[in-house]
Amino acid sequence: MIRGMHAMFYSSEDQALREFLRDKLALPGSDTGGGWWIFDAPEADLGVHPTEHDRPPSGTADISFYCDSIEETVAELTARGVEFTRPVEDHGYGLVTYFAAPGGFEIQLYQPRYQKG
Repeated sequence: MIRGMHAMFYSSEDQALREFLRDKLALPGSDTGGGWWIFDAPEADLGVHPTEHDRPPSGTADISFYCDSIEETVAELTARGVEFTRPVEDHGYGLVTYFAAPGGFEIQLYQPRYQKG
């Protein structure tokens, strides 16, 4: 039976991204050897979205983070040196922004309006 999910980022700046996840996002985890970190993922959910006008193309996966208070989380992460790339906007399902991560990633952060089950 499935008991969890493992997500991966493929990055040209893998060590910098590991340090970013550990130091700036403060994700807990452990060094499994040689600087190869496996991070403990926070609470998660999984959605399936339709493609619209072939964007993004079918077969694309995406990772985003959510929080209880977008204003507090943006302030906390900004203080740790995280660069936000877009202003907070209302997308209906929640308040949304994006931040940059090493390796050319732009990651969504949002405060959901839906109730968790």
